[in-house]
Amino acid sequence: MRVAFCTLGCKVNQYETQALEQLFAARGHDLVPFEGEADAYIINTCTVTAVSDKKSRQTVRQARKRAPGAVVAVCGCYPQTHPGDMADLPVDLAAGTGDRTGFVELVERACEERREKLTALDDAMKRRTFEPLPAGGLEGRTRAMLKVEDGCVNFCAYCIIPYARGPVRSLPLAEAAAQAAELAAEGYRELVLTGIEISSWGRDFRDGTSLIDLVEAVCAAAPGCRVRLGSLEPRTVTEEFCLRAAKLENLCPHFHLSMQSGCDATLVRMNRRYSAARFYESVNLLRKHFDTPAITTDMIVGFPGETEEEFTQSLEFIQRCGFAAMHIFPYSRRPGTPAAAMPGQVPRAVKETRAHKAAGIAAKMERDYLSRLEGQAAEVLFEEEREGFWRGHTARYSEVRVKSGEDLNNQLRNVQITAVGDGFLEGELLPSG
Repeated sequence: MRVAFCTLGCKVNQYETQALEQLFAARGHDLVPFEGEADAYIINTCTVTAVSDKKSRQTVRQARKRAPGAVVAVCGCYPQTHPGDMADLPVDLAAGTGDRTGFVELVERACEERREKLTALDDAMKRRTFEPLPAGGLEGRTRAMLKVEDGCVNFCAYCIIPYARGPVRSLPLAEAAAQAAELAAEGYRELVLTGIEISSWGRDFRDGTSLIDLVEAVCAAAPGCRVRLGSLEPRTVTEEFCLRAAKLENLCPHFHLSMQSGCDATLVRMNRRYSAARFYESVNLLRKHFDTPAITTDMIVGFPGETEEEFTQSLEFIQRCGFAAMHIFPYSRRPGTPAAAMPGQVPRAVKETRAHKAAGIAAKMERDYLSRLEGQAAEVLFEEEREGFWRGHTARYSEVRVKSGEDLNNQLRNVQITAVGDGFLEGELLPSG
């Protein structure tokens, strides 16, 4: 078959699509662009917001309109949490977030039989084992994602993902190390540990192992690769975590701490399990043990009940933290979550105004952070040439652009940082060696 993919949502979805691509290719099928002609169109959906659901539906209808005779299959979080919506969509197969190998076989079956709509949805909350999938991708890439964890039991008030993914399941440490070694042997220069909530890695083993044990094993298994961590729950960052992490030469000093709000009252309503003070403790620990670490975060503005005073507290808090970069989101009402039914829903115009104000502060902090790197030398992993510049990222995940007549694709090169641009750095290549 000619199989086309469209991936919506997070890095875990991207990882799982890459795994599905490999599974389909291994069975002799051809991968083709989603915008072209295909025998099967597969949409890996997202349901993190109501807007995500709408985009998933639009993508399904576009695929059906493009190829009325093709099989249209959906998988991922949207059908997992909204199985009733599938009856109204022009899909031939609806599957969820589990059994990806079985999904491949179901797509083949749908193409062969073309009978009634197929549905393959389990109860995510009953899952107890991690489903191993092939890591990496089919095309040459500088950076590979390594999924080490699935599921979440935090049940934040605004989030539906625990219902879509089920409880925590972890990739065994030895298997994670083996996959890391294989990716390094394939030529990847950077590995990103990803999952729905990687801070919970190992919790299901009940043997005392934790995320730092996994990080040490992966770094040792792929010593020639950078190792980058996905989003961390702030309480993961302890003195012991930092002491052990700081000894790992190939661990990137880039830490994305999930914040959401800098106001304790808002954090309580969100059902986040830390205070602003505990979050700030994590920031200080990272700065104590790492040289100029890039500490990045997410922030939700306009959460139900958020007053101007609470928003001001959050603004003051992010400035105290001095983040290297931020993702700022106006709160999006997600039906099926406790927050959707909370009183004090903030008007859209107010949310947009707050997001704009926070973004202005974030942009200044980002520029301040990048300015600290000006005049220094940094090792850059180059990924692409675009608009006359080779572009890549430092271990701190700062984008760097240089002009060069060399082919720098997938090369780690030392660069002298010469200037700060709008969200990126400019530099000049230093001599090899």
